[in-house]
Amino acid sequence: MKKAISQISEDLRLLNITSTGFQHEGIIPILYTGEGSNYNPPLQIEKLPEETKSLVFIVEDPDAPGRVFTHWIVWNIPPVKNIEENSVPGVQGINDFTVHQYRGPNPPSGGAHHYHFKVFALNRILNLNEGATRIELEKAMSPYIIAFGEITGLYKRTFI
Repeated sequence: MKKAISQISEDLRLLNITSTGFQHEGIIPILYTGEGSNYNPPLQIEKLPEETKSLVFIVEDPDAPGRVFTHWIVWNIPPVKNIEENSVPGVQGINDFTVHQYRGPNPPSGGAHHYHFKVFALNRILNLNEGATRIELEKAMSPYIIAFGEITGLYKRTFI
């Protein structure tokens, strides 16, 4: 039986996610934003379960007007402990900018937005084509999630 991403089991193992680019709940540097170079920030992943076959990243802005806005989806990432800055670590899907690549924070004017960098450990490599949507990714990965972690950064537009 498939489980929805929003209903992940309470016994799910937790990953420890950090970044040398920003602190959890800290300000995301302009380099990693739409106002800067649109580089994905470096991420470090700890506590990967032994049975991890692949990782999935989802970067989202829940403060976007009207809905959660997806900035990046990427899957079939090898179970590594470090993701390099400005890298393509796996297969990319279509984000809400309608491109299949990382697009950093670039909120409309107003207050700071929260950007969640979510990492899922799977016990399987996904059979999903490049350019798939977030809905397709979530449906494909749901039964195979064995661990989860996230780091959240804040960003407020500097140029209006």
